[in-house]
Order: sequence, then structure tokens, then C-alpha cells
Amino acid sequence: MQTTEPPRAPEDRRRDVLARLRTERDVWVASAGGSGLPYLVPLWFLWDGEAVWLATRATNPTAGNLRDHGRARLALGDTYDVVLVDGTVEVFGAGDVPPAAADAYAARHGWDPRREPRAYAYLRVLPHAVQAWRGEHELAGRHLLRDGERLGGGEGPGGGGRPDKDEGGGRG
Repeated sequence: MQTTEPPRAPEDRRRDVLARLRTERDVWVASAGGSGLPYLVPLWFLWDGEAVWLATRATNPTAGNLRDHGRARLALGDTYDVVLVDGTVEVFGAGDVPPAAADAYAARHGWDPRREPRAYAYLRVLPHAVQAWRGEHELAGRHLLRDGERLGGGEGPGGGGRPDKDEGGGRG
């Protein structure tokens, strides 16, 4: 497929990424076990304006991998409209998750993992790298955040080098 549209400017990509984080419900979560075996699952998520919140059973491989290694890759979209988020992970049990995050997650999805009979883990993914592109013509400018530093110039949402912080809240 040949594209005749010009690539989006960094600010347009940033705005599009923030809109998707606020409105989409599902994200692909990639992690790896100690043996390096990759693991990929779809989970519901919540964007709180600074980090992505996930919930999964505490005994699931994803929870263990993220707890043990502290890193995740998240993916939104299909192969034409890609958003990749690499981040560091902080794991909370249902008893120690910040109530505001758990309440917002429950309100967004109509399901509260704290009320489940089995133990659930909440996973807070703080982005340190973000890539976004729509087609080959946007590959050159796909990095919006690298090593926690904003790329593409100019200040915007989040300031202080954080392009992905949004003051609009996390519930789409």
C-alpha cells in the first residue's frame, strides 16, 4: 500500500497517542520469564495521566514476569496504527494498590479485581519509551519518548520531558 499523506508531526502523534490511551480498553502486554521465554496477553488497562494500570491474577505468568523483571512492552493497535510503550513496572497487591487507581480501574471496566476470591495483582507501567506510527512513511519519526526524555522538540502535555502525561485523567 502506498501512502500519499505526509507523516504526522510529533505533536499530532503525541495527541493521537494520548487520545487512544484515554479511550481504548485493551492493550497487548509482553513480558518474558527468567528463561527468556516471551509471553503475550491482552489485558484491560487504565491510563491515569502518567502511567498505565493493569490487573491480572497474581499467579498468572504475566504478573510473575513483570514482578520478577520489572519491565513490560505494551502495544495498541494493528499493524497500520501502532503504539508501543516500554515501561518499568511496579506491582501492587489488592490490599496495597492506591485506592484512587483501583477505584478508577473498577469504574472504567465495571469490574473490581479487589472483590475477586482469587488474589489479583495491579501492575503500574510507567512509560520510558513510546513509539507511534501509521505506515512506513512514519517510521522515521516514530520515537516520541526515549529513556524517559521527550523527543521531537517543544513542550507539551506533561512538561519536564514527559510527553505522555495527560492532565485529562484516565477514564476515556
